[in-house]
Amino acid sequence: MPESQNIEYKESWRDEYIKWICGFANAQGGKIFVGVDDKGRVVGLQNAKKLMEDIPNKVRDALGLLVDVNLLSVDSKEYIEISISPSTYPVNYKGEYHYRTGSTKQLLQGASLTQFLLNKTGTKWDAVPVDGVSFRDLDKESFDIFRREAKKSGRMTAQDLSMTDEELLDSLNLVVDGKLTRAAVLLFHRKPEKWFGGAYVKIGFFGDGPDLQYQDEIYGSLFIQADRVVELIYLKYFKARISYDGLIRVERYPIPKDAMREAVYNALMHSNYSSGVPIQIRIHENEVLISNDCIFPANWTAETLMQRHRSEQYNPKIANAFFRAGYVEAWGRGIENMCKLCKDYGVKTEYTVHPEDVMLAFFAKQETAATQSATQSTTQSATQSTQKYLPIEIKLMHYLVANPRATQGQIAKYLGMNLNTTKYYLNKLGKLEVPAIKHEGTTRKGSWMVLIDLENL
Repeated sequence: MPESQNIEYKESWRDEYIKWICGFANAQGGKIFVGVDDKGRVVGLQNAKKLMEDIPNKVRDALGLLVDVNLLSVDSKEYIEISISPSTYPVNYKGEYHYRTGSTKQLLQGASLTQFLLNKTGTKWDAVPVDGVSFRDLDKESFDIFRREAKKSGRMTAQDLSMTDEELLDSLNLVVDGKLTRAAVLLFHRKPEKWFGGAYVKIGFFGDGPDLQYQDEIYGSLFIQADRVVELIYLKYFKARISYDGLIRVERYPIPKDAMREAVYNALMHSNYSSGVPIQIRIHENEVLISNDCIFPANWTAETLMQRHRSEQYNPKIANAFFRAGYVEAWGRGIENMCKLCKDYGVKTEYTVHPEDVMLAFFAKQETAATQSATQSTTQSATQSTQKYLPIEIKLMHYLVANPRATQGQIAKYLGMNLNTTKYYLNKLGKLEVPAIKHEGTTRKGSWMVLIDLENL
């Protein structure tokens, strides 16, 4: 039998092997066979009977554990079996915490150690209270976003949503002994990066090379980030290919929006915010890479994510709030649905899992590359060529490309016009045979999208 998660072989005994006993106790338990080589062949021990007395005492004194030590023999060769049960509390050896994973022993440090200690005490990272922040410090817009989305999802009743902010936080289990938890601060504080340095999203456009061409950083509560990141990607970083089915205008983006939304929400929910590393979204000509620090359950792999799996959250308080807002499902089927959606769309998905981070790659088809300078379809270009634009209209559209969230008042100030004249041009450009611009969202919080290729004007 080869070495495994629960089996370890040692040809002879050394006191340092107490570290391996510590690792088994902190994991799932297991057995160490002393007097057996790495291939599982019994080589025997000369001092087996003495070790039967010494090992239990040394383990008790070093770890505070009682282990079963059994004397076994094969072909007159004696060897020892040490049976270790999993411990319900964290076990350390001389101040070090060891952990058995696969067929190796690892020394836990940093975020991995913190998470291990929290798990052993039954506490999740995002449930820990935060000192120095009160209910008054939280952000009204973040609560407005949550209530708006929760109402649409139907996962909270009208009575639930009519509660005060404090009552709402308590109903979401985001308060412990009168203190806000880490989850509450991340979800509803305007500047969570004050406590958690990596609590924001970086988006960078790299085109078809390794050099960054332009970027954005999105700050705010997780609800603000969830509300803005995907929209910014589709407004500024992606260009839709335009075609017409008769008189119906068809826009096709390189990656289906629902799939991108699922990917971003997953990153926001499951990030290890104690690492200080932000979520990073790299956009290339034909691929998009989304990476975030995350500590996965033991023995999870990229294959685990791509298959049906149980829903197990690193930040369950954050995940529950996202579920109540209707952003995600609660049964671990979000990734499965996302991958199917991409497959039907012709986009390949691929996960890469490292010990403390995960990266999701979307590979778009060559003909639908995600690029800021992508040309629109021949159908639209031909129609567009018959449309003439005034210099002031071209100037207006260039301004909207650079400032997609500009208000009508800001546009009027830039153009040096009164508000009514500005509205006239905005309305005109949006109602051409092939619309040159469109506006998504509310008047105060929406965004502008320029639908034509300005370089060809």
